[in-house]
Amino acid sequence: MVKKLSGIFSRLSPVRVLVIGDYMYDTYTTGKVRRISPEAPVSILHVLKEESLPGGAGNVVLNLISLGASVVAVGRVGHDVAGKNIVHALASEGVNTDGIVFQNQFQTPVKNRLIADAQQVLRVDFENITPIPEQIEQEVIDRLPTLLQDVDIIAISDYGKGFLSRSLLMGVIEMAKAKNIPIIVDPKGDDFTKYQGATVLKPNLQEAYDAAKLTREASLEQVAEVLFKKVTVDMLMITRSEAGISLFSRDGKRQDFPVRSKEVKDVTGAGDTVLAMVSVALGNQLDIKYGAQLANIAAGIAIERLGCARINLSDLAVRLLEYDVDNKVFDEEHLFALQEALKNKRYCVLGLYSSEGMTTALFRSIRKLSTRERNTKLIVYIRDENPDEEFVSLLSSLAEVDFVVLKCESLKNLCEIIHPHEVFLMENHLLVTLDHFKALLSS
Repeated sequence: MVKKLSGIFSRLSPVRVLVIGDYMYDTYTTGKVRRISPEAPVSILHVLKEESLPGGAGNVVLNLISLGASVVAVGRVGHDVAGKNIVHALASEGVNTDGIVFQNQFQTPVKNRLIADAQQVLRVDFENITPIPEQIEQEVIDRLPTLLQDVDIIAISDYGKGFLSRSLLMGVIEMAKAKNIPIIVDPKGDDFTKYQGATVLKPNLQEAYDAAKLTREASLEQVAEVLFKKVTVDMLMITRSEAGISLFSRDGKRQDFPVRSKEVKDVTGAGDTVLAMVSVALGNQLDIKYGAQLANIAAGIAIERLGCARINLSDLAVRLLEYDVDNKVFDEEHLFALQEALKNKRYCVLGLYSSEGMTTALFRSIRKLSTRERNTKLIVYIRDENPDEEFVSLLSSLAEVDFVVLKCESLKNLCEIIHPHEVFLMENHLLVTLDHFKALLSS
């Protein structure tokens, strides 16, 4: 599966996503607890750091930017410090904020997470659920035709703060369908009929059962069947926390995709990561099953980090290659994953001909290069036009070799984007240092 995904990953290109929903301001107050307060039986948090960034739909936007997408943000904020900071932070990331409206007498939702010794101990929320006034609603609808220009996909991030009214959702979905733009929805509440006509509905497990009005004794297939009867959508993507993602189509077909993570530190924002990753996949017109698999990997990385983590293509590529340890060989089709995995990392290249075979001199040279500098990856470039398959297999089985690159065009593209730290050549059973990678490309 992962071997196939590295090829799929190479088909990810920048897309334009419109993210409409509830924008919030996330603050992280981090410190240490050293003693109990003399005033009450509570811990005293000695603050060491405070940072703030857009949350809710804003976190979806930040993840999309990290995944290489361009974003149009549509939502509302108040005329307060938090609201202005959200718009400023998004604009500084290159986000089109023309769809963000300021509403009088509206308090921008703020969530302050108190973190002690890498554990969230308390969350303080400042918010009032405020329905969107008709005037603001109409203002947003009037802006949509302009904002939807050149958009590849729409992500609806509903946090139930009152902005996404039924009529606003209807307006967005109708305009999107008229332009054949896919819509993926991260829903809120137990009434999914307001998302009628969306392409993909992405509830979590509890939301799915609540909306279907079924108890946990019912199977997930029964839940999906009920939801499809209640709301017309093409696909149901039910996120199930550590159990991964279950995908249902209207014909009753089910596909399960398990999530893999090394350590669960914080599930905050993992749903936003999934929404962003699936949006990028569908925006690239990939099959949703690949979007689900990539989203699972991205979410697995996100929950290993504290707070709302931003997952980028490099993070995703590194994890893909970690899972695909049996396949170190890269050609043009899979090269994009390797390029992303090597970003901001050191690597050296060793060029050789497979026709010379696995000699003692070659093995010693590989061992020497692999142990010279820590944190430097070793890439072996095989110069033959049609390299011996057994030799390639043997080379990729060596623990000292991180990756094997075939074809001169693949190496040229890799090295032009990410310059190697050093370049070597095996010539007449000797290890020769070269000044530039292009010397490897001449026959």
